[in-house]
Amino acid sequence: MNWITNYVRPRINSIFSRREVPENLWTKCDDCGTMLFHRELSDNQNVCTSCGHHMAITPRARFTALFDGGIFTEVAVPEPLADPLQFRDQKKYPERMKAAQKSTGERDAMLVATGEIGRTPIVAAAQDFSFMGGSMGMYVGNAIIAAAEEAVKLKRPLILFSAAGGARMQEGILSLMQMPRSTVAIQMLKEAGLPYIVVLTHPTTGGVTASYAMLGDVQIAEPGALICFAGPRVIEQTIREKLPEGFQRAEYLLDHGMLDRVTPRTKLREELITITRMLIGQPPAVWGDLPAPDAAATAPASAT
Repeated sequence: MNWITNYVRPRINSIFSRREVPENLWTKCDDCGTMLFHRELSDNQNVCTSCGHHMAITPRARFTALFDGGIFTEVAVPEPLADPLQFRDQKKYPERMKAAQKSTGERDAMLVATGEIGRTPIVAAAQDFSFMGGSMGMYVGNAIIAAAEEAVKLKRPLILFSAAGGARMQEGILSLMQMPRSTVAIQMLKEAGLPYIVVLTHPTTGGVTASYAMLGDVQIAEPGALICFAGPRVIEQTIREKLPEGFQRAEYLLDHGMLDRVTPRTKLREELITITRMLIGQPPAVWGDLPAPDAAATAPASAT
């Protein structure tokens, strides 16, 4: 035994056996500051396991947790004009779009899909707040119309998850026009007698709140979600008064009759299945992989 065996060899082994530790293994909760392991957080649908704080979740991750087996089929959305106003601030609008598409991997701020929840066929649409603040542009308007048309064609309920900072300023008046367009699309569902359920997530603001986000037959919100047209700071500065605690949060709106339910994300799937089946006149879902037992097979045998 010598210094080569005792020092050099272990040192060489330690150098070559080092592994790079990814930086994204842990996520810090925005509310309580707890460090959460990424798999544990993902399994809990981006809800803090310590304090229950609801973090942002992408439409694809939401749909994977929502649909049976995580299986869904995307609905094609017509592409709008790329840069109708030739808008430019610090960057050109197409450059901002390319950056958002690269960071999110999505075409725009809304994803539309079809599938089953609890063996109940539905059409679902979800906004992605990480895509330019989930802003409502022409693509989002086209997506809502595509979702409504698909629901009418397939005779299925439509469930929409809203998350937006309002209209997209780079599209100006064309963005604001999506408010009446989406309202007409929702009216198509009502005329067809199909349920329209809205799940408002944090945050849902501006023109989105003033249109399709508040037109649901049933309005559900995730805990702590900010839901408003103008933000609380704007209102405080306008009226020069201190607002009540929790003003414009989901729980406050529920207490004042603006919402039907406030439901944690981890319990949302079961509630949506129950409400959807109730609205379309189907019996309660049978939980589990097996179909409902046959009534004749389970009936007690008659005495002979």
